[in-house]
Amino acid sequence: MQTPVFRQEALDRRLDEYVDLIVAALGHADRVEPFTLYLAGLLGEGERKSVEPMAARLAPARVNPEHQSLLHFVGESPWSDVALLRAVRDYALPSITGSAGIKAWIADDTGIPKKGIHSVGVSRQYCGVLGKQENCQVAVTLSVANEVASLPVAYRLYLPESWVADRDRRRETHIPEDVVFLTKPEISLEQIRTALADGLEPTVVLADAGYGDNTNYRDGLTALKLTYVVGIKPTTTVWPEGTGPLLPKRYSGRGARPHRLRRDLSHQPISVRGLALGLPSKAFRKIQWRQGTAEALKSRFCALRVRPAHGDLARDVPRPVEWLLIEWPDGEAEPTKYFFSTLPATTSLRVLVQVAKMRWRIERDYEELKGEIGLDHFEGRSWRGFHHHGTMCIAAYAFLAAERGRFPPGRSFSAARLKAPALPRGFRPRGSPDSARATQSDIHRHNPPRARRSTRRSTSTVPHLSPRGGEAKPRPKK
Repeated sequence: MQTPVFRQEALDRRLDEYVDLIVAALGHADRVEPFTLYLAGLLGEGERKSVEPMAARLAPARVNPEHQSLLHFVGESPWSDVALLRAVRDYALPSITGSAGIKAWIADDTGIPKKGIHSVGVSRQYCGVLGKQENCQVAVTLSVANEVASLPVAYRLYLPESWVADRDRRRETHIPEDVVFLTKPEISLEQIRTALADGLEPTVVLADAGYGDNTNYRDGLTALKLTYVVGIKPTTTVWPEGTGPLLPKRYSGRGARPHRLRRDLSHQPISVRGLALGLPSKAFRKIQWRQGTAEALKSRFCALRVRPAHGDLARDVPRPVEWLLIEWPDGEAEPTKYFFSTLPATTSLRVLVQVAKMRWRIERDYEELKGEIGLDHFEGRSWRGFHHHGTMCIAAYAFLAAERGRFPPGRSFSAARLKAPALPRGFRPRGSPDSARATQSDIHRHNPPRARRSTRRSTSTVPHLSPRGGEAKPRPKK
Protein backbone atom coordinates (compact mmCIF):
# COMPACT_ATOMS: atom_id res chain seq x y z
CA MET A 1 0.00 0.00 0.00
CA GLN A 2 1.31 3.43 -0.87
CA THR A 3 2.49 5.47 2.12
CA PRO A 4 0.13 8.42 2.73
CA VAL A 5 1.81 11.84 2.84
CA PHE A 6 0.04 14.79 4.43
CA ARG A 7 0.48 18.17 2.89
CA GLN A 8 2.32 20.54 5.18
CA GLU A 9 -0.31 23.24 4.73
CA ALA A 10 -3.11 20.93 5.88
CA LEU A 11 -1.21 19.96 9.01
CA ASP A 12 -0.44 23.59 9.81
CA ARG A 13 -4.08 24.46 9.35
CA ARG A 14 -5.22 21.72 11.73
CA LEU A 15 -2.75 22.88 14.37
CA ASP A 16 -4.01 26.47 14.03
CA GLU A 17 -7.61 25.23 14.30
CA TYR A 18 -6.66 23.24 17.41
CA VAL A 19 -5.15 26.31 19.06
CA ASP A 20 -8.20 28.43 18.15
CA LEU A 21 -10.52 25.91 19.80
CA ILE A 22 -8.44 25.38 22.93
CA VAL A 23 -7.59 28.98 23.82
CA ALA A 24 -11.23 29.74 24.58
CA ALA A 25 -10.70 27.78 27.81
CA LEU A 26 -7.91 30.12 28.95
CA GLY A 27 -10.32 32.84 29.99
CA HIS A 28 -8.26 35.88 28.91
CA ALA A 29 -6.89 37.07 25.57
CA ASP A 30 -3.48 37.94 27.08
CA ARG A 31 -2.87 34.23 27.69
CA VAL A 32 -3.24 33.22 24.04
CA GLU A 33 0.24 34.17 22.87
CA PRO A 34 2.19 32.49 25.72
CA PHE A 35 -0.05 29.43 25.38
CA THR A 36 0.77 29.20 21.69
CA LEU A 37 4.49 29.65 22.28
CA TYR A 38 4.53 27.13 25.15
CA LEU A 39 2.71 24.58 23.00
CA ALA A 40 5.21 25.19 20.20
CA GLY A 41 8.08 24.64 22.62
CA LEU A 42 6.68 21.31 23.79
CA LEU A 43 6.01 20.10 20.25
CA GLY A 44 9.36 21.31 18.98
CA GLU A 45 12.87 19.97 19.02
CA GLY A 46 15.19 20.11 21.99
CA GLU A 47 16.65 18.06 24.80
CA ARG A 48 14.99 20.11 27.54
CA LYS A 49 11.35 21.23 27.58
CA SER A 50 11.56 23.47 30.65
CA VAL A 51 10.75 27.17 30.32
CA GLU A 52 14.20 28.72 29.83
CA PRO A 53 15.50 26.51 26.98
CA MET A 54 12.11 26.63 25.21
CA ALA A 55 12.21 30.44 25.29
CA ALA A 56 15.78 30.41 23.97
CA ARG A 57 14.87 28.13 21.06
CA LEU A 58 11.66 29.90 20.08
CA ALA A 59 12.81 33.50 20.56
CA PRO A 60 16.63 33.57 20.46
CA ALA A 61 16.72 37.33 19.89
CA ARG A 62 14.75 38.09 23.05
CA VAL A 63 15.23 35.20 25.44
CA ASN A 64 14.70 37.05 28.73
CA PRO A 65 11.32 38.66 27.90
CA GLU A 66 9.94 35.43 26.47
CA HIS A 67 11.32 33.49 29.43
CA GLN A 68 9.46 35.78 31.84
CA SER A 69 6.27 35.60 29.77
CA LEU A 70 6.27 31.79 29.68
CA LEU A 71 7.26 31.59 33.34
CA HIS A 72 4.31 33.76 34.34
CA PHE A 73 1.94 31.82 32.09
CA VAL A 74 2.85 28.40 33.47
CA GLY A 75 3.69 29.32 37.05
CA GLU A 76 1.31 32.10 38.05
CA SER A 77 -1.48 32.73 35.53
CA PRO A 78 -4.80 31.58 37.08
CA TRP A 79 -6.28 29.70 34.13
CA SER A 80 -8.15 26.47 34.84
CA ASP A 81 -6.41 23.14 34.24
CA VAL A 82 -9.78 21.38 34.37
CA ALA A 83 -11.32 23.64 31.70
CA LEU A 84 -8.31 23.33 29.38
CA LEU A 85 -8.14 19.54 29.74
CA ARG A 86 -11.86 19.37 28.98
CA ALA A 87 -11.36 21.37 25.77
CA VAL A 88 -8.37 19.20 24.81
CA ARG A 89 -10.39 16.05 25.39
CA ASP A 90 -13.35 17.27 23.37
CA TYR A 91 -11.07 18.04 20.41
CA ALA A 92 -8.97 14.90 20.45
CA LEU A 93 -11.31 12.07 21.45
CA PRO A 94 -13.28 11.80 18.18
CA SER A 95 -10.05 11.29 16.20
CA ILE A 96 -8.44 9.05 18.82
CA THR A 97 -11.33 6.68 19.47
CA GLY A 98 -12.91 6.73 15.99
CA SER A 99 -15.67 4.21 15.45
CA ALA A 100 -14.24 1.90 18.13
CA GLY A 101 -15.23 4.26 20.95
CA ILE A 102 -13.77 4.25 24.46
CA LYS A 103 -13.15 0.71 25.70
CA ALA A 104 -11.50 1.40 29.08
CA TRP A 105 -10.63 4.03 31.66
CA ILE A 106 -7.10 3.54 32.97
CA ALA A 107 -6.18 4.77 36.45
CA ASP A 108 -2.47 5.03 37.23
CA ASP A 109 0.30 7.27 38.53
CA THR A 110 3.73 8.31 37.33
CA GLY A 111 6.84 9.32 39.25
CA ILE A 112 9.03 12.32 38.45
CA PRO A 113 12.47 12.07 40.11
CA LYS A 114 13.81 15.23 41.78
CA LYS A 115 17.24 16.05 43.20
CA GLY A 116 16.09 18.77 45.61
CA ILE A 117 13.47 18.84 48.32
CA HIS A 118 11.70 22.15 47.66
CA SER A 119 9.50 21.38 44.63
CA VAL A 120 5.87 20.89 45.61
CA GLY A 121 5.05 17.37 46.78
CA VAL A 122 8.62 16.06 46.64
CA SER A 123 9.09 13.27 49.15
CA ARG A 124 11.05 10.08 49.56
CA GLN A 125 8.54 7.60 48.16
CA TYR A 126 8.38 4.78 45.65
CA CYS A 127 9.31 6.03 42.18
CA GLY A 128 8.35 3.59 39.41
CA VAL A 129 10.77 5.00 36.84
CA LEU A 130 13.66 4.29 39.24
CA GLY A 131 12.17 1.12 40.73
CA LYS A 132 12.96 2.14 44.30
CA GLN A 133 12.26 4.61 47.12
CA GLU A 134 13.68 7.97 46.08
CA ASN A 135 13.01 11.70 46.10
CA CYS A 136 10.24 12.29 43.57
CA GLN A 137 6.87 13.79 42.78
CA VAL A 138 3.97 11.48 41.91
CA ALA A 139 1.06 12.46 39.67
CA VAL A 140 -2.17 10.45 39.58
CA THR A 141 -3.75 10.22 36.13
CA LEU A 142 -6.90 8.97 34.44
CA SER A 143 -6.75 8.03 30.74
CA VAL A 144 -9.41 6.89 28.30
CA ALA A 145 -8.37 4.18 25.87
CA ASN A 146 -9.18 1.54 23.31
CA GLU A 147 -6.96 -1.11 21.72
CA VAL A 148 -5.03 1.36 19.55
CA ALA A 149 -5.09 4.76 21.27
CA SER A 150 -5.34 6.52 24.62
CA LEU A 151 -5.44 10.01 26.12
CA PRO A 152 -4.93 11.30 29.69
CA VAL A 153 -7.98 13.30 30.80
CA ALA A 154 -7.00 14.06 34.42
CA TYR A 155 -3.68 14.86 36.11
CA ARG A 156 -3.29 15.59 39.82
CA LEU A 157 -0.27 15.74 42.14
CA TYR A 158 -0.26 13.33 45.07
CA LEU A 159 0.57 15.45 48.13
CA PRO A 160 2.10 13.41 50.99
CA GLU A 161 0.77 13.95 54.51
CA SER A 162 4.04 15.59 55.55
CA TRP A 163 3.40 18.31 52.98
CA VAL A 164 -0.27 18.76 53.83
CA ALA A 165 0.58 19.45 57.47
CA ASP A 166 3.54 21.79 56.78
CA ARG A 167 2.24 25.38 56.69
CA ASP A 168 5.59 26.86 55.65
CA ARG A 169 6.03 24.60 52.64
CA ARG A 170 2.39 25.07 51.65
CA ARG A 171 2.90 28.82 51.66
CA GLU A 172 6.20 28.69 49.74
CA THR A 173 4.74 26.49 46.97
CA HIS A 174 1.31 28.22 46.92
CA ILE A 175 -0.75 25.14 47.70
CA PRO A 176 -4.45 26.15 47.82
CA GLU A 177 -6.10 26.16 51.23
CA ASP A 178 -8.74 23.64 50.18
CA VAL A 179 -6.18 20.96 49.27
CA VAL A 180 -6.32 18.21 51.91
CA PHE A 181 -4.59 14.87 52.15
CA LEU A 182 -5.95 12.21 49.83
CA THR A 183 -4.46 8.81 49.13
CA LYS A 184 -3.73 7.93 45.51
CA PRO A 185 -6.82 5.69 45.28
CA GLU A 186 -8.93 8.53 46.73
CA ILE A 187 -7.55 10.96 44.13
CA SER A 188 -8.29 8.42 41.41
CA LEU A 189 -11.90 7.98 42.55
CA GLU A 190 -12.29 11.77 42.57
CA GLN A 191 -11.03 11.93 38.98
CA ILE A 192 -13.42 9.16 37.95
CA ARG A 193 -16.39 10.94 39.55
CA THR A 194 -15.47 14.11 37.65
CA ALA A 195 -15.23 12.18 34.38
CA LEU A 196 -18.70 10.73 34.96
CA ALA A 197 -20.09 14.17 35.82
CA ASP A 198 -18.56 15.51 32.59
CA GLY A 199 -20.51 12.94 30.61
CA LEU A 200 -17.64 10.68 29.51
CA GLU A 201 -18.88 7.32 28.28
CA PRO A 202 -18.62 4.96 31.31
CA THR A 203 -16.76 1.73 30.77
CA VAL A 204 -14.51 -0.77 32.56
CA VAL A 205 -11.81 0.71 34.84
CA LEU A 206 -8.28 -0.73 34.67
CA ALA A 207 -5.63 -0.23 37.37
CA ASP A 208 -2.57 -1.92 38.82
CA ALA A 209 -2.25 -3.42 42.30
CA GLY A 210 -1.45 -0.05 43.84
CA TYR A 211 -5.13 0.72 43.36
CA GLY A 212 -6.80 -2.65 42.87
CA ASP A 213 -5.56 -4.11 46.15
CA ASN A 214 -7.39 -1.33 47.99
CA THR A 215 -10.82 -2.68 48.96
CA ASN A 216 -12.30 0.80 49.39
CA TYR A 217 -11.20 1.65 45.87
CA ARG A 218 -12.93 -1.38 44.39
CA ASP A 219 -16.02 -0.71 46.48
CA GLY A 220 -15.97 2.90 45.28
CA LEU A 221 -15.97 1.80 41.65
CA THR A 222 -18.85 -0.60 42.30
CA ALA A 223 -20.80 2.17 44.06
CA LEU A 224 -20.38 4.25 40.89
CA LYS A 225 -21.82 1.31 38.90
CA LEU A 226 -18.52 0.76 37.08
CA THR A 227 -16.96 -2.62 36.34
CA TYR A 228 -13.22 -3.13 36.75
CA VAL A 229 -10.21 -5.29 35.98
CA VAL A 230 -7.60 -4.38 38.58
CA GLY A 231 -4.32 -5.88 39.72
CA ILE A 232 -4.00 -7.33 43.22
CA LYS A 233 -1.12 -8.62 45.33
CA PRO A 234 -0.33 -12.34 45.72
CA THR A 235 -1.18 -12.09 49.43
CA THR A 236 -4.76 -10.91 48.81
CA THR A 237 -7.19 -13.42 50.31
CA VAL A 238 -10.30 -14.93 48.76
CA TRP A 239 -12.96 -17.55 49.34
CA PRO A 240 -12.90 -20.10 46.48
CA GLU A 241 -16.15 -20.73 44.65
CA GLY A 242 -18.69 -22.55 46.83
CA THR A 243 -17.16 -21.29 50.09
CA GLY A 244 -17.50 -18.13 52.13
CA PRO A 245 -17.42 -16.69 55.65
CA LEU A 246 -19.56 -18.19 58.38
CA LEU A 247 -22.99 -16.66 58.89
CA PRO A 248 -23.69 -14.64 62.07
CA LYS A 249 -24.25 -16.64 65.25
CA ARG A 250 -27.78 -17.72 66.04
CA TYR A 251 -29.57 -15.22 68.28
CA SER A 252 -29.69 -16.43 71.88
CA GLY A 253 -32.58 -14.18 72.85
CA ARG A 254 -30.38 -11.96 75.00
CA GLY A 255 -28.64 -8.71 74.12
CA ALA A 256 -28.09 -7.40 70.63
CA ARG A 257 -28.85 -9.73 67.75
CA PRO A 258 -25.56 -10.92 66.08
CA HIS A 259 -25.24 -9.69 62.53
CA ARG A 260 -21.53 -9.85 61.61
CA LEU A 261 -19.99 -12.59 59.49
CA ARG A 262 -17.51 -14.91 61.21
CA ARG A 263 -14.45 -17.09 60.74
CA ASP A 264 -12.94 -19.77 62.95
CA LEU A 265 -9.63 -21.66 62.99
CA SER A 266 -10.85 -24.26 60.50
CA HIS A 267 -12.72 -21.80 58.28
CA GLN A 268 -10.28 -19.29 56.76
CA PRO A 269 -9.83 -17.70 53.32
CA ILE A 270 -6.80 -18.49 51.17
CA SER A 271 -4.30 -16.19 49.46
CA VAL A 272 -4.61 -15.95 45.68
CA ARG A 273 -1.03 -17.20 45.43
CA GLY A 274 -1.84 -20.28 47.53
CA LEU A 275 -4.96 -20.91 45.46
CA ALA A 276 -3.03 -20.62 42.18
CA LEU A 277 -0.21 -22.93 43.29
CA GLY A 278 -2.78 -25.61 44.13
CA LEU A 279 -4.29 -25.63 40.64
CA PRO A 280 -3.44 -28.37 38.12
CA SER A 281 -1.46 -27.37 35.05
CA LYS A 282 -4.42 -28.11 32.80
CA ALA A 283 -6.37 -25.28 34.48
CA PHE A 284 -4.22 -22.79 32.55
CA ARG A 285 -4.69 -21.96 28.86
CA LYS A 286 -2.32 -20.12 26.54
CA ILE A 287 -3.91 -16.88 25.32
CA GLN A 288 -2.58 -14.37 22.79
CA TRP A 289 -3.82 -10.86 23.52
CA ARG A 290 -1.93 -8.62 21.09
CA GLN A 291 0.57 -8.59 18.26
CA GLY A 292 3.74 -6.95 19.56
CA THR A 293 6.45 -5.20 17.56
CA ALA A 294 8.53 -8.35 17.12
CA GLU A 295 6.19 -11.20 18.02
CA ALA A 296 2.76 -12.11 19.31
CA LEU A 297 2.26 -11.43 23.01
CA LYS A 298 0.89 -14.49 24.81
CA SER A 299 1.01 -16.25 28.15
CA ARG A 300 -0.81 -18.86 30.28
CA PHE A 301 -3.95 -17.79 32.15
CA CYS A 302 -6.63 -19.19 34.41
CA ALA A 303 -9.87 -17.53 35.54
CA LEU A 304 -11.82 -18.57 38.64
CA ARG A 305 -14.94 -17.32 40.39
CA VAL A 306 -14.13 -16.22 43.97
CA ARG A 307 -15.30 -13.93 46.77
CA PRO A 308 -12.80 -11.31 48.00
CA ALA A 309 -12.33 -11.88 51.73
CA HIS A 310 -10.95 -8.57 53.02
CA GLY A 311 -13.19 -6.90 55.59
CA ASP A 312 -15.56 -9.86 55.98
CA LEU A 313 -15.79 -9.51 59.75
CA ALA A 314 -17.23 -5.99 59.42
CA ARG A 315 -19.96 -7.08 56.99
CA ASP A 316 -23.46 -8.51 57.39
CA VAL A 317 -23.44 -10.43 54.10
CA PRO A 318 -20.61 -11.98 52.05
CA ARG A 319 -19.09 -10.03 49.19
CA PRO A 320 -20.41 -10.84 45.71
CA VAL A 321 -18.58 -13.41 43.58
CA GLU A 322 -16.23 -11.98 40.94
CA TRP A 323 -13.43 -13.09 38.64
CA LEU A 324 -9.90 -13.92 39.75
CA LEU A 325 -7.59 -13.85 36.72
CA ILE A 326 -4.18 -15.48 37.15
CA GLU A 327 -1.22 -15.21 34.77
CA TRP A 328 1.48 -17.88 34.97
CA PRO A 329 3.95 -17.53 32.07
CA ASP A 330 5.86 -20.52 30.73
CA GLY A 331 9.17 -21.00 32.50
CA GLU A 332 8.16 -19.13 35.66
CA ALA A 333 8.23 -20.89 39.03
CA GLU A 334 4.91 -19.34 40.05
CA PRO A 335 2.26 -16.92 38.77
CA THR A 336 3.40 -13.36 38.08
CA LYS A 337 0.13 -11.40 38.01
CA TYR A 338 -3.28 -11.54 39.63
CA PHE A 339 -6.43 -9.51 38.87
CA PHE A 340 -9.91 -9.05 40.29
CA SER A 341 -12.68 -8.32 37.79
CA THR A 342 -16.39 -7.57 38.02
CA LEU A 343 -16.98 -8.15 34.31
CA PRO A 344 -20.04 -10.38 33.77
CA ALA A 345 -19.87 -14.05 34.74
CA THR A 346 -20.36 -14.97 31.07
CA THR A 347 -17.12 -13.18 30.03
CA SER A 348 -14.71 -15.51 28.24
CA LEU A 349 -11.12 -16.03 29.39
CA ARG A 350 -9.84 -14.46 26.16
CA VAL A 351 -11.86 -11.27 26.70
CA LEU A 352 -10.77 -11.06 30.35
CA VAL A 353 -7.13 -11.24 29.25
CA GLN A 354 -7.52 -8.74 26.43
CA VAL A 355 -9.21 -6.20 28.70
CA ALA A 356 -6.66 -6.64 31.51
CA LYS A 357 -3.76 -6.22 29.08
CA MET A 358 -5.20 -3.04 27.59
CA ARG A 359 -3.56 -1.26 30.51
CA TRP A 360 -0.29 -1.31 28.51
CA ARG A 361 -1.63 1.79 26.71
CA ILE A 362 -0.78 3.94 29.73
CA GLU A 363 2.87 2.99 29.32
CA ARG A 364 2.76 4.44 25.81
CA ASP A 365 1.29 7.66 27.22
CA TYR A 366 4.04 8.04 29.80
CA GLU A 367 6.76 7.12 27.31
CA GLU A 368 5.75 9.84 24.88
CA LEU A 369 4.75 12.43 27.47
CA LYS A 370 8.17 12.18 29.10
CA GLY A 371 10.44 11.19 26.23
CA GLU A 372 8.93 13.39 23.51
CA ILE A 373 6.93 16.16 25.21
CA GLY A 374 8.90 16.85 28.40
CA LEU A 375 6.38 16.06 31.15
CA ASP A 376 9.21 15.51 33.64
CA HIS A 377 11.24 18.59 32.62
CA PHE A 378 9.42 21.27 34.64
CA GLU A 379 11.81 23.07 36.99
CA GLY A 380 9.36 25.25 38.94
CA ARG A 381 8.33 24.57 42.52
CA SER A 382 4.71 25.70 42.78
CA TRP A 383 1.45 23.73 42.88
CA ARG A 384 0.00 25.76 40.02
CA GLY A 385 3.14 25.45 37.89
CA PHE A 386 3.28 21.67 38.31
CA HIS A 387 -0.31 21.27 37.12
CA HIS A 388 -0.13 23.90 34.36
CA HIS A 389 2.95 22.25 32.85
CA GLY A 390 1.30 18.82 33.03
CA THR A 391 -1.85 20.17 31.38
CA MET A 392 0.16 21.80 28.58
CA CYS A 393 2.05 18.54 27.98
CA ILE A 394 -1.25 16.67 27.69
CA ALA A 395 -2.50 19.36 25.28
CA ALA A 396 0.56 18.81 23.07
CA TYR A 397 0.25 15.02 23.32
CA ALA A 398 -3.46 15.20 22.43
CA PHE A 399 -2.71 16.97 19.16
CA LEU A 400 -0.14 14.33 18.22
CA ALA A 401 -2.53 11.55 19.24
CA ALA A 402 -5.33 13.06 17.16
CA GLU A 403 -2.99 13.22 14.16
CA ARG A 404 -2.08 9.57 14.72
CA GLY A 405 -5.79 8.76 14.57
CA ARG A 406 -5.90 10.08 11.00
CA PHE A 407 -3.71 7.20 9.80
CA PRO A 408 -5.21 3.82 8.84
CA PRO A 409 -5.63 1.25 11.64
CA GLY A 410 -2.47 -0.63 12.42
CA ARG A 411 -0.22 2.22 11.26
CA SER A 412 1.67 4.74 13.36
CA PHE A 413 3.62 7.86 12.61
CA SER A 414 6.68 9.75 13.66
CA ALA A 415 5.75 12.51 16.09
CA ALA A 416 5.31 15.97 14.60
CA ARG A 417 7.84 18.57 15.53
CA LEU A 418 7.96 22.30 15.20
CA LYS A 419 11.22 23.60 13.77
CA ALA A 420 12.33 26.44 16.01
CA PRO A 421 15.31 28.72 15.48
CA ALA A 422 18.60 27.42 16.85
CA LEU A 423 19.71 28.26 20.36
CA PRO A 424 21.94 31.32 20.72
CA ARG A 425 25.63 30.42 20.46
CA GLY A 426 27.00 29.25 23.80
CA PHE A 427 23.58 29.11 25.51
CA ARG A 428 23.22 26.35 28.10
CA PRO A 429 19.94 26.24 30.06
CA ARG A 430 20.06 25.01 33.61
CA GLY A 431 19.94 21.24 33.87
CA SER A 432 20.58 20.68 30.17
CA PRO A 433 23.32 18.58 28.57
CA ASP A 434 26.03 20.11 26.40
CA SER A 435 24.08 19.91 23.18
CA ALA A 436 20.52 19.56 22.01
CA ARG A 437 19.28 16.68 19.93
CA ALA A 438 16.33 16.04 17.72
CA THR A 439 13.87 13.64 19.34
CA GLN A 440 12.94 12.10 15.99
CA SER A 441 15.65 11.79 13.36
CA ASP A 442 13.35 10.75 10.55
CA ILE A 443 11.24 13.92 10.44
CA HIS A 444 11.31 16.26 7.46
CA ARG A 445 11.66 19.87 8.58
CA HIS A 446 10.93 23.03 6.61
CA ASN A 447 10.82 26.79 7.04
CA PRO A 448 11.28 27.54 10.75
CA PRO A 449 8.91 30.14 12.20
CA ARG A 450 10.24 33.59 13.03
CA ALA A 451 9.80 34.81 16.58
CA ARG A 452 7.55 37.85 16.44
CA ARG A 453 5.10 39.75 18.58
CA SER A 454 1.47 39.50 17.62
CA THR A 455 -1.94 38.95 19.12
CA ARG A 456 -1.41 35.25 18.58
CA ARG A 457 1.89 33.61 17.72
CA SER A 458 1.58 31.18 14.82
CA THR A 459 2.49 27.58 15.57
CA SER A 460 3.48 26.85 11.98
CA THR A 461 5.43 25.34 10.50
CA VAL A 462 4.98 21.73 11.59
CA PRO A 463 6.87 19.15 9.51
CA HIS A 464 4.68 16.70 7.62
CA LEU A 465 4.07 13.36 9.29
CA SER A 466 5.66 10.21 7.94
CA PRO A 467 3.78 7.01 8.90
CA ARG A 468 5.73 4.00 9.98
CA GLY A 469 4.68 0.49 10.87
CA GLY A 470 4.73 -1.05 14.30
CA GLU A 471 4.26 0.48 17.70
CA ALA A 472 6.46 2.03 20.36
CA LYS A 473 7.80 -0.33 22.94
CA PRO A 474 6.10 0.37 26.29
CA ARG A 475 8.30 1.61 29.09
CA PRO A 476 8.86 -1.11 31.67
CA LYS A 477 8.38 1.28 34.58
CA LYS A 478 6.70 4.63 35.12
